[in-house]
Amino acid sequence: MALTVLLSCVAVLLGTSALAVAGARRSVTTVFVYSVALLVGAAALAAAGAFLVTIAESAETMKLPIGLPWLGAHFRLDALSALFLVVINLGSFTSSLYGLGYGRHEPSPGRVLPFFPAFLAGMNLVVLADDAFTFLLTWEFMSLTSWALVMAHHREHDNAKAAYIYLVMASFGTLALLLAFGLLAGPDGGYAFDAMRSAAPSPGLSAAVLALVLIGAGSKAGLVPLHVWLPLAHPAAPSHVSALMSGVMTKVAVYGFVRIVFDLLGPPQWWWGAVVLMLGGISAVLGVLYALMQHDLKRLLAYHTVENIGIIFIGLGLALAFQGNAMRTAAALALTAALFHVFNHSVFKSLLFFGAGAVLGATGERDMERLGGLIHRMPLTAIAFLAGSTAISALPPFNGFVSEWLTFQAILLSPQLPQWLLKFLVPAVGAMLALSAALAAGCFVKAFGATFLGRARSSVTQSAQETDAYSLAAMFILVLLCLIAGILPGYFIDALAPVTRQLLDAQLPLQAQLKWLTIVPIAADRSSYNGLLLFVLVATAGWFGAYVIHRWASHALRRSAAWDCGFPDASPATQYTAGSFAQPIRRVFGTLVFRAREQVYMPAPGQTQPAQFHLSMRDLVWDYLYAPVEGVVGFVADHLNKVQSWTIRAYLSLVFSSVVLLLMVLAVWH
Repeated sequence: MALTVLLSCVAVLLGTSALAVAGARRSVTTVFVYSVALLVGAAALAAAGAFLVTIAESAETMKLPIGLPWLGAHFRLDALSALFLVVINLGSFTSSLYGLGYGRHEPSPGRVLPFFPAFLAGMNLVVLADDAFTFLLTWEFMSLTSWALVMAHHREHDNAKAAYIYLVMASFGTLALLLAFGLLAGPDGGYAFDAMRSAAPSPGLSAAVLALVLIGAGSKAGLVPLHVWLPLAHPAAPSHVSALMSGVMTKVAVYGFVRIVFDLLGPPQWWWGAVVLMLGGISAVLGVLYALMQHDLKRLLAYHTVENIGIIFIGLGLALAFQGNAMRTAAALALTAALFHVFNHSVFKSLLFFGAGAVLGATGERDMERLGGLIHRMPLTAIAFLAGSTAISALPPFNGFVSEWLTFQAILLSPQLPQWLLKFLVPAVGAMLALSAALAAGCFVKAFGATFLGRARSSVTQSAQETDAYSLAAMFILVLLCLIAGILPGYFIDALAPVTRQLLDAQLPLQAQLKWLTIVPIAADRSSYNGLLLFVLVATAGWFGAYVIHRWASHALRRSAAWDCGFPDASPATQYTAGSFAQPIRRVFGTLVFRAREQVYMPAPGQTQPAQFHLSMRDLVWDYLYAPVEGVVGFVADHLNKVQSWTIRAYLSLVFSSVVLLLMVLAVWH
């Protein structure tokens, strides 16, 4: 029943997309598209959520007579797909609600409205697919519709380049997944997932599939070094689409990895966990370091997606390592931490992109160096953005803390692993996770402070007004979810139990049955956490402090100039900027990670020339991995352009020679 409802929701979204093509330029179409997407998202969210918490032990399947003639299109709803459908349709619901207000100011509705519901449908279909052909077809459909949304503002600087790089990386990832499924299907062509589950691939074949899946799913998720498209494409898209791409689409990529590696590939080897762990740790640290260097608010948020995807893959790597050593309870803890962070990141990252979109809509600026003081003009947006900043910085009592705390609890079980490589690697990755968490907190002190606090750094903030009611409603729904998942995490952990049972045949103890809603992932004598108690203590302390101040402090009104670090000039130039926050971190890590170079010119005393400061940084991943490939492709393309001026005789000769060569290869092969 639930599967039928979900496929019906997909059909409605595709129909809405087709209708939007005809009237995309009409204002009523904006309301129609986002209203339908809102209702469909709510229905799909309810269906998937009900299935997850009630009947997730079984699976619903359906075969439709479309796709390959001898295969058809297989669809399946089980615990794993239900969880990710909850993530997708929660994002769909809130993004559609946000779009009802934000979409009214969209300068190019004809380039957004037809593709928005199609993008939602594509993500749902990927998660429901139960054979390789349907999975790859819908995966590519999801990529193409999101590429069209990135191209919506193609006239803005560098947006077309961002879309082109995204399209190239998406095609490269799809090719890797195609090869992975080809290896899993084998010579018999068992493209259905049930056939792949029943097969027993050799260790060498499994290693090749793991590498291909890391490339295919990792490129879509944003794992380093496959992340280069993400900080370009996510800021280029409209803000509610950026929230979907960063908060939701990257989780579809995580789903692809989990589905293939944990479900289709068979029992893992312990060293799989080492590979995934290392990639996750590197992505977490480099993602937050790149984010710290950014002045563009949306680009900063995009780089933080790289960091959080790294955190998720740390949990997945730990689960593989523990599962490879038959430590099922520890594997269930690590997988629960990863999947809980999948949900948490989708919530607070969508919230932060909504906040950035509200700032952009009110000021027309994404550069934090031109913002400041917006808390007075946009107080509700500031509160929502502060809540999202607290959550992504893993500070209690919000939800980001709980999933990262669970990841650390899994890391603390690493001494039980028998392999010496893992005994050294897991604590090292734990240190990288701790470093990334600390740097993330510093980064969002910078993001919130430079955007909302202090004095306005330019005139663009003077006319800023609070965003519309629809956008605020979407943001505060997510704020409430961040808080609920942080203070009542036991219910969310229990909801993940069907997924861990399906993939690992193990689960954590039921947390909702514990006293005072405390969560105890391992044992009470090792660690426990009570988010509700902490929330009550924080709220009580805050209320008591406010009461004492207002009850006993002097009521006399005193006015004085703010402390100004010895600079009495009221100019905003005397306050900290986004670059000021980043400078200490840049000087510690910049030389190694970014090849940062600072050049300062100070005129001699008596000279009237202004002082000058020049900073140069390089993306070493792009310089050493992608730039050489780009150069080779450009060189080959320039020389192949000569083929265009050939005669018909030359073309026929080339075709004939190619056919003869292929026939010779085929003869030798057999």
